[in-house]
Amino acid sequence: MGERKGQNLYYPPDYDPKAGGLNKWQGTHALRERARKIHLGILIIRFEMPYNIWCDGCKNHIGMGVRYNAEKKKVGMYYSTPVYQFRMKCHLCDNHFEIKTDPQNLDYEIVSGARRQENRWDPTQNEQIVPETKEVQRKLFDDAMYKLEHGAKDTKAAEEAKPVLGRLFQRNDSVWRDNFEANSRLRAQFRTRKKELKLQEEKDNALLARSSLAVALLPESDNDRRMAQLMRLHSSKTVHEKDKERRNAILNRPVLPSTCSGKQSIGAKQSNAKLECKSLGIVKRPASSIGKPDSSSEQMEQEKRPKLVEIAPEKRAEATTTSKAGTETRPQLLLCNYGSGSSDSD
Repeated sequence: MGERKGQNLYYPPDYDPKAGGLNKWQGTHALRERARKIHLGILIIRFEMPYNIWCDGCKNHIGMGVRYNAEKKKVGMYYSTPVYQFRMKCHLCDNHFEIKTDPQNLDYEIVSGARRQENRWDPTQNEQIVPETKEVQRKLFDDAMYKLEHGAKDTKAAEEAKPVLGRLFQRNDSVWRDNFEANSRLRAQFRTRKKELKLQEEKDNALLARSSLAVALLPESDNDRRMAQLMRLHSSKTVHEKDKERRNAILNRPVLPSTCSGKQSIGAKQSNAKLECKSLGIVKRPASSIGKPDSSSEQMEQEKRPKLVEIAPEKRAEATTTSKAGTETRPQLLLCNYGSGSSDSD
């Protein structure tokens, strides 16, 4: 569009390109009436009121945002930032007021013709978040102790502000509560939950029908799923492996029961295969008592008639060594009674 505007300018027949552009040839400024005081360093701009003021001429209130045609001129410098001043006429009277910029405080300052309506306050007293100044930022960067203290103060202020924030949230909930919206959300949750319950009920009924059960199924949990993954329906060992283990256990088991006395001899410890006489039903008797049995023994001998068996010399030596307890004894004969009524007293 800008190119077409440049091309569609009207050039009169007496225009001389050597004179320059059309504005220079006609002796006018590109801003037309806005630059009528450009030779004085004044430019006409559209200025918007930055805050509420009271006019000194008519004592009327002029609100923030009202626009005026103001004369703009440069009146100074703040470091490398120019300071501009604006002069405008009140729309309710003939009074003029002037306002200039304040780059140091990032604000506007009234020079004359009006006064500001004071609506300013200290943001720290109003519990507002105030940006840190450059001095404080520099100190936070350089001083670690000051940074720690500053952080502790911020934490304390946050703890103190929690009750106030809670009351504000409650107030907003009571003021801006929308019962229709809350009811709509609640009904939507109920519909979603109802669909989930219906789907779960269909799955449970299918499982009960497949299993021929008539019990109430509890809802699933993560623990149930984990235990189901760990369980197996088949044994960890096959039938052949179990039979092989049972057969090896039978083969390795001793035929005769093991006998363990309180005091075992050295020979018994070395050879586990040797057994005691009592476990085999052999009773030891002295030779002198064989010819003189008592009355009870005579009756038992008549009924069962035990046989006297003389042990071989090598067997007798083994028996005598096992029965020794530090002293030598006389050689004894061993009487075997294989009857069912044998006892130690026989």
